[in-house]
Amino acid sequence: MRHRIKGRKLGRTASHRLATLRALATALLKHKKIKTTLAKAKATRSFAEPLITKAKNDTVANRRQVAKHINDGEVVKELFGEIIEKVGDRAGGYTRVVKLGNRLGDSAEMAIIELVDYNDLSKKKEKKSKAAAKSKAKKDETEVVDAKDVKAKADAEDAEVIEEVKEDKKTRGAKKPAKSKAKTKKGKAEEVKEETEEKTESKSKAKKTVSKKEEPKTKSKAKTEPKAKAKTKTKAKKKEDKEESKPAKAKAKTKKDDK
Repeated sequence: MRHRIKGRKLGRTASHRLATLRALATALLKHKKIKTTLAKAKATRSFAEPLITKAKNDTVANRRQVAKHINDGEVVKELFGEIIEKVGDRAGGYTRVVKLGNRLGDSAEMAIIELVDYNDLSKKKEKKSKAAAKSKAKKDETEVVDAKDVKAKADAEDAEVIEEVKEDKKTRGAKKPAKSKAKTKKGKAEEVKEETEEKTESKSKAKKTVSKKEEPKTKSKAKTEPKAKAKTKTKAKKKEDKEESKPAKAKAKTKKDDK
């Protein structure tokens, strides 16, 4: 049982605990508000408030005693100057501990420790944050409006371009029918020429086929004609020979008769 035992060990040795409390007190005096576990916040409160009480009497000895625990010289100057002026005639209770609930993971109790006289800073920060949020919202609205205007202008330009394109197409379409009619006339003339050429080609092919069929007959006639001529010639020669032989025979008979 820990009856009549002052302080918290915080799971640390004496030297480690002292270093932890010095670091927390320095952070509290520097930032005026810190977030830590509930046990550390209560231990820091009992460690930092006596330092603030000593700082009310600005002497060299008190500065040295405070500087022994706070290793930041600028924080010591701020404590003996600005913070003491802000505290004024307050007799004690310079800090406030606010519970935040349990932490995720190890479920440790969390708390905020802050200087009471510097609570206005948080309010000012909240006001500034609200004003900044409003200004951002206004900027976003203006940006959205500008974006809408830009889109509207772009749409109008696109519509104008589309209308111009349509007009160009209409003008081109109006000019194209004359060309198309001329092209149709030319196409018909070309078709007629092609048909006539095809007919002439078909006729020429037919003539060639007929001539090819007639060529063998003519060749056979040409072959038979010389043979017939030769026969007629031989017949004529035989007749001539007979006629020539007849007078010779008649003369021979006459000679025999004369004898």
